[in-house]
Amino acid sequence: MNGKEKLDTALAHKAGPVPFDLGATAVTGIHCSVVEKLRHYYGLEQHPVAIADPYQMLGVIDDDLKAAMGIDTDCITSDSTIFGFKPGSEKEWRTPWGQTVLVSDEFKTSLSAEGDTLIYACGDTDYPPCARMPASGYFFDSIIRGHTYDEDNPHVEDNLEEFTLISQATQEFMQKQLAPLVNSGRGLVAQVGGCAIGDIALVPGPMLKDPKGLRDITEWYMATVADPGYLHQIFEKQTEIALQNLKTTYELLGDAVSVVFICGTDFGTQKAPFCSNETFRSLYQPYYRKMNDWIHQNTMWKSFKHSCGSIRPLLGDIIESGFDIINPVQWSAKNMDAKTLKRDFGHDITFWGGGINTQKTLPYGTPDEVRQEALGCLEIFARDGGYVFNTVHNIQAKTPVENVVALAEALLSFNQR
Repeated sequence: MNGKEKLDTALAHKAGPVPFDLGATAVTGIHCSVVEKLRHYYGLEQHPVAIADPYQMLGVIDDDLKAAMGIDTDCITSDSTIFGFKPGSEKEWRTPWGQTVLVSDEFKTSLSAEGDTLIYACGDTDYPPCARMPASGYFFDSIIRGHTYDEDNPHVEDNLEEFTLISQATQEFMQKQLAPLVNSGRGLVAQVGGCAIGDIALVPGPMLKDPKGLRDITEWYMATVADPGYLHQIFEKQTEIALQNLKTTYELLGDAVSVVFICGTDFGTQKAPFCSNETFRSLYQPYYRKMNDWIHQNTMWKSFKHSCGSIRPLLGDIIESGFDIINPVQWSAKNMDAKTLKRDFGHDITFWGGGINTQKTLPYGTPDEVRQEALGCLEIFARDGGYVFNTVHNIQAKTPVENVVALAEALLSFNQR
């Protein structure tokens, strides 16, 4: 089987070789520093790594590295990054840890008095910076900006500015990406704009020069209880936009795409869900259901939902919301035992991730420990299909390259049994 066939077989919950994803989404990628080391390890052509996601500093995984590691996925994205500027690799930039990478010409930074790297929405330095990378850090954190939120006189349109219909330029950008990928032999994952209701990465508005509305993360979480009516108004409008964007995307890409990334809204802490089932069902589920119903009624796509943490109590509701895929399957969190997750939910949803503990084993273990843990996870999750191999969230900076190679080799040996 090629990558697309492996992916489609797994998504159909049929037994077969397990597909391998790295880099198809912003939550299944590799930090640019590790991408560079992997290129060295495999003896590939050396060049500055292009940045796929400037927020998390994820690196582009080129075709030669995908071939070397046995990666089965490709992605189609929008023509705008989370910081509001165009993706691309027009110039070189020297990172605080000393790596030269390729970034967009609109990737504009400055240094704070403390030596932190500040970045600007849309590359416009006439406005305050939208995110900060600590001097000793490896990715950016959003800076809370905007006007003081007036809870007695809120304006829904203030929290809709980043949710827009797919422009003609974006459509052309997506079509241009599709052409060379149709015959790549890998499964395609599309990231559709305007669908991520409540995604906390978007709430501060890092893509906006002058964000307005409810932009403080603490206030946003409080509003899920204190002012759910306002969030309902926001989600209703966002869902209207999402449905139009899904329709446009399908007209552009059709069923060449296997998976559509809908939402990265996190619902779990390390120990428990952050909201009750009642809150999820009343505040989020109706809007997820509308999106997923449209997908299943009009396409062959499978819908992808990301949520870190301890979310077992919510998994039934997530499935009822129509999602086909859950990621990153953080079995290291409380009440997230891998065997019981597979037993109780494996027939109803595809697990995408869960292949290795990225908080402990992958960064701090030995290659043999990585190999053994990955094989153990594969034994559990791959049974009867419904599984895509990936780490528990992105591979972080300072992860030993030998451990990442051991991870890829573990899957190869498993599939050769």
